[in-house]
Amino acid sequence: MKKNWRFVYQDNQFFSPCEPCTLAVFNTIVDSGNVARTIATRQEVDEAIKRGLPLDKWTRRSDFQQFCLKREAMPRAGESFRQLTIEGKLLQWTNSLKMSLPCFIFGASEFDLQPVTDKSGNPVLDENGQQVMRRRRKLTGIHLSGLFMFDADKLTIDPYEVFQRTQVPGFPWRVRLAHKTSSGHGLRLVCELRLELGNIADNQICLARDLGLMGMVGSTGKPVVDDSCIDASRISYAPRREDIYYMDEENLF
Repeated sequence: MKKNWRFVYQDNQFFSPCEPCTLAVFNTIVDSGNVARTIATRQEVDEAIKRGLPLDKWTRRSDFQQFCLKREAMPRAGESFRQLTIEGKLLQWTNSLKMSLPCFIFGASEFDLQPVTDKSGNPVLDENGQQVMRRRRKLTGIHLSGLFMFDADKLTIDPYEVFQRTQVPGFPWRVRLAHKTSSGHGLRLVCELRLELGNIADNQICLARDLGLMGMVGSTGKPVVDDSCIDASRISYAPRREDIYYMDEENLF
């Protein structure tokens, strides 16, 4: 029987197991009100800081204030956090919000079960005294999906303009998903790996070239292509439904 998923997801990248991402699960995540609010907050704060607008709308929020209290109480990082401007604190807060989003691991169809341990490294046992096992995001236990993720962020042009280059007749890549990233200034593509070109790193290079992004520098002065995506277990934060440009349901799931 054919599986009804190709890749996995995590509700939270820090502690959730890696579970099969079916079309139904994917739709639930990208239609989530929490995902929409989180991404909107990040973009609104970034824009307000960039334009020098009042920030009271966010500094009065209880979740921001609680975030600050927790950061200030950290034994090592607390002092440096207290020295930040309010803009710097807000940016750290919105980054933490982004990192709390559900995430997809497009390069993996499954991960092997791994033993769960506590903070001291001791095995965690269930009520029957058996070792608790969980599918964790580790390269040592990854099963490749045949997909790879490509990320170009801090673009100085509209991400949709770059996506349109994939729609030109004869474009040599099978794109399964394309969406704007949570920053509002990036494009994420999920494509079929072309084995004749080599590994994920080789595919990244060739795709960047075919998109005209090779060597392009973004708004931060750094290359727009994220080379950390060569890791097959790399996470991809969930987009909002409205940020999805294209999805090939038949071949993505």
